[in-house]
Amino acid sequence: MSGSDTRLRVAIIGAGNIAERVHASFYHTCSDTHLVGICDNRPEQAQLLATKYGCEAFDDVDTMLSTLRPDVVSVCSPNRFHHQHVLTALATGCHVMCEKPPAMSPAEANEMRLAARKAKKVLAYDFHHRFALDVQLLREQVAAGTLGEVYVTTARALRRCGVPGWGVFTNKTLQGGGPLIDIGIHMLDAALFVLGFPAVKCVSAHSFQKLGTTKSNGQFGTWDPASYSVEDALFATLEFHNGGILRLETSFALNIPEQSIMNVQFCGDKAGATMFPAHIYQDDAGQLVTLMQRETADDLRHARSMAAFIDHVKGSPVALAEAEQGYEIQRLVQAIYDAAEQGVTVAL
Repeated sequence: MSGSDTRLRVAIIGAGNIAERVHASFYHTCSDTHLVGICDNRPEQAQLLATKYGCEAFDDVDTMLSTLRPDVVSVCSPNRFHHQHVLTALATGCHVMCEKPPAMSPAEANEMRLAARKAKKVLAYDFHHRFALDVQLLREQVAAGTLGEVYVTTARALRRCGVPGWGVFTNKTLQGGGPLIDIGIHMLDAALFVLGFPAVKCVSAHSFQKLGTTKSNGQFGTWDPASYSVEDALFATLEFHNGGILRLETSFALNIPEQSIMNVQFCGDKAGATMFPAHIYQDDAGQLVTLMQRETADDLRHARSMAAFIDHVKGSPVALAEAEQGYEIQRLVQAIYDAAEQGVTVAL
């Protein structure tokens, strides 16, 4: 590059599906970034992706960061390594975009949050659904009081038989859990974002492992039921200090008619709303009245999330799914798992 090149130098840790489909493709086409390196402990995988995007391949994170000195790092490694890789990138002076969940525990997420603050670097998490225009619209309308007091919210991230047949999604040691931290966490974050992150009073939950250990193939390929170690369905209730509740339903495998459901419904005392596509409605003498509606759901959520991160790094005051909120989400996830595993209501 010439000395006049002002683009942000970007490196990616992890060369899996999300790294290629979202991060590398975005950085490759963004005029403000220059993808310079990709690292994976599988050298052939790193090289494959690096060749595709014209950058260098590495199989060691420290070597890549010390050699390339990037401005920005995307962490797309398995969940177990998020903590280590984020801290390493921050210590090297990089801004970081990390895939969800933030970490394996609230303690790790807290350490990452504090490290970003100390380094004075941006640490963001790719909770991309909150960047959909539908979600932004509903957040504005809830804040404006269009729905009145929202007292019941139902977030659903369900698959009939959508166990991922790739990666480590069924390995609790590397992943930390199943559908809750893969897809459920997305609808949980989007719902809380719309509600303005009300304080949670307590959490109760039930998790099940009924189908993942008895079946071996589905919508997303095959898996080994003998090594399936995560939940395949989980149901939780969050009670807020303001008196409202949020019900979360999530599954990799559940006997429902729909192949997939990813949506949130809000019930207020003035109106109700559905997230995707955004629809606000109320009843008039038994008839449904639409107050506001988008025809189709925004499908550019990932791109908007990545663009917001880069804009923020460059100094624009755009909102992010930043380290503080990532820590709060991690606390809720841990409380949900604790409530399910211990059979108790967990106070927060």
